[in-house]
Amino acid sequence: MDALVYKVAANWRQWLRGLPARIGTTLLPPRCLLCGEPGDDGRDMCAAWLAVPGTCGRCLRREPLLHFAHAAFVYAPPVDGLLARYKFHGDLAAGRLLAGLLAETLDGVERPQALVPVPLHRSRLRQRGYDQALELARPLARATGVPLAAGLLQRHRRTAAQSELGAMARRRNLRGAFRVAARGRLPAHVALVDDVMTTGATLHAAARALRRAGVARVDAWVCARTP
Repeated sequence: MDALVYKVAANWRQWLRGLPARIGTTLLPPRCLLCGEPGDDGRDMCAAWLAVPGTCGRCLRREPLLHFAHAAFVYAPPVDGLLARYKFHGDLAAGRLLAGLLAETLDGVERPQALVPVPLHRSRLRQRGYDQALELARPLARATGVPLAAGLLQRHRRTAAQSELGAMARRRNLRGAFRVAARGRLPAHVALVDDVMTTGATLHAAARALRRAGVARVDAWVCARTP
């Protein structure tokens, strides 16, 4: 009997503690502070603004061009300095180091059938003297055992330097810049190799050309990605 009385009293105290909140909810029901619609689940925010796990609406409407992207590092010191030395100052030793570090981070990452370096246009190649993505992909192919498909993708249209452009201009700049040169049967799954992923415009443009040519899955392996 004492236990029953204690339980009833505890329930009564709990009900009284929740009474102000129930009165407030009745008199002032939850209202979304962002759009004014009725709140969801007792919150002052409606369901339209709540993040939920799963695939975003844009990706549900259209399958992403890149299935998976892997970056060894965040683009920040000291990696950004190594990348600048490699890309703009001809320090190939820095490139070998970056390729080795990238290879070491690939444990557990699904292997593609081929590695495809993001190519330079021939005019940029003459100016720089080497293709930084290709020089990353060569040791990466040896370290992972994944075949290198260096000539599969071509950059057939000269474009402005991406570093000088904003996000929207980057996408416009690369529209139609790549084409698949190889004929015959293509690998079903490839990984694009590049030094840095910033907005992703270059990698997406390259992936679009590969997907249109019949490649079923395109991943991206990069040394660093901007936060």
